Parts: sequence; C-alpha cells; structure tokens
Amino acid sequence: MNLNNSRKILKRVIPFVKFRNVFFLITLAYILAGGILLSTIGLNLGIDFQSGSRVEVSADEPLTEEQVRSDFEEVEGNLEPDDITLGGDNNTIASARFIGELSQEEIAAVQTYFEEEYGSVPNTGTVSPQVGQELAQNAFISVLIASLGLIIYITIRFQFLYGVASIIALLHDAFFIIGFFSLLQVEVNVPFIAAVLTIVGYSINDTIVTFDRIRENMPPAEEIESFEDLAEVVDVSLNQTLTRSINTVLTVVFAAAALFIFGGEGIRSFSLALLVGLVAGTYSSIFLAAQLWVIWNWKKIKRDREKAPAEEEPEP
Repeated sequence: MNLNNSRKILKRVIPFVKFRNVFFLITLAYILAGGILLSTIGLNLGIDFQSGSRVEVSADEPLTEEQVRSDFEEVEGNLEPDDITLGGDNNTIASARFIGELSQEEIAAVQTYFEEEYGSVPNTGTVSPQVGQELAQNAFISVLIASLGLIIYITIRFQFLYGVASIIALLHDAFFIIGFFSLLQVEVNVPFIAAVLTIVGYSINDTIVTFDRIRENMPPAEEIESFEDLAEVVDVSLNQTLTRSINTVLTVVFAAAALFIFGGEGIRSFSLALLVGLVAGTYSSIFLAAQLWVIWNWKKIKRDREKAPAEEEPEP
C-alpha cells in the first residue's frame, strides 16, 4: 500500500498512534500498581505451590462453610481449615484447604468422620514443599521457553523489532493477570499457570495478525519521510484488523465466561485468568505492541539514513 492510498483511508480510521503516550501512561500506572500489590499483599498461593493439604467433601444435601468448618472441629484433633470453597450442584461439594501437611493419622480421622456423617470418603491430597517449589520453577521455565521460542520465530518471520515488541506485550499480559489475582486474592494454582500459557499463545496470535497487516501495508523505506507517514501505515493496519480482533476475543470471552459460571470450582481460577488475559491480550496487541514498534522502527529508519551518507563518503 502506498502512502497516498493510506491517507485516503486514514480519514475514516481511528488515530491510535496519536494517543500512544496515553496508552503508555495507562500501562505504566498499572505496572506500578501491580508491583505495589505484589510487594505488599502478594499472591494467594494454593497448595500446588506450597506445603499443604486439601480435603474434598461430597454430600447429598447443600453444604455451608459454617457447617463444614464445624464438622472439621468435630474431627479428632480439632482441625481448622485455612480456606473452604463450595462447588458442585447446589453446593454439595466442599473443598477445605490446610496450610501445612496433615499427618496420616489426621487424614485417617477425617476420612472416618466424613464417611460416617455423609456416607462417602472424602478425597485428600497433599503437596510437599519440594513439589510445590518444583511446580513454581517449572511454570516459570515454561513461560520463559515459550517467550524465547516466540521471539525467535517472530524475528525470523518478520524482524527483530517485531519480536521484541511482541515479547513485551506478552510480559504485560502475564503481569496483568498476576496483578489482578493479587488484587482479588484469588488462589493461584496449576490451572492458573495453564491459563497464563494459553493467553500467551492467544496474545501472540493476535499480535502476529496485526504485525502481518502492518508488513503488508508498509511502503518502501524511501517513501517514509516522517514519523507521521509511518504512523499512518500503523493506524490503517490497526483499523483493518480491529473488527477481527474484537470479534475473536468476544467469541472466546463468551466461552471463558460460560466456564467461569458453570464450570465448577475446580477450573474457576483457570476461566477467570482466561477472561482477564483475553482482555489484556487484545489491549496489548493494539495499544502497546504496535505503538512500541512504530516508535522503534522510526528510530531505526533515522539511524539507517544517518549512517548511509557516512558510508558513501570516499576515503581521503
């Protein structure tokens, strides 16, 4: 696409690049707020990431948190769950979490008590500190490997600046989800990590589609005379992919919302992370990755032009 055609189209599009500083300020404000939350409140780590035990109780009648807590107090040893969540049809399933491992005697007492009271043996699970630490490390390594693989792929297919902008957008999306979970103190568990990796894949797909359109619309470098010329190309490209991005994210949001509402307690953190990450991924593709690229690419164009005359000068 040449610049004359893009200027004709530009009269009917949203000038995203014009408001890039506003987008950067919003992103910076959130990063600062998220950093404060993580350094003060922190994350509500589930037993997947720390030593602890979980007991899942099933009943024929609806349960209440007070009833379940009272039942555990009746168990030999007077157990006190650190957290109780209800799920299933009409809250017939209760999941009690204990920070610290229950002993074999305590687990046996719990199973005996609830089998007598509710007619079914509760499911119990225990995670040692070593296993929790390994899970956390593996989750971090998974995200790191995925990010490195993506930046290599994008650099080969497009160029290095595309890859760097994409990875910054991915880090933004992951941090957005983590900060949101820190704010609401939603439990962070293995399904949460799966959701973050899912969002990484979704976000990079949306970013690649946007960058691919920018590459298609880019005129020869000699036709780019100013930053505004480059901004015009990016604005036109973003507007051309805007409808596709919105329709795609809405489709997936509806599915994630259905999982969050009807999927049960076991995948609630997964579906919530998906919902938050989908919004963050769409935002970062349009308002962060593309805006960073247009600034960096213009600096690169200027450097190349300043370097060219110096290389052409004959040696004395």
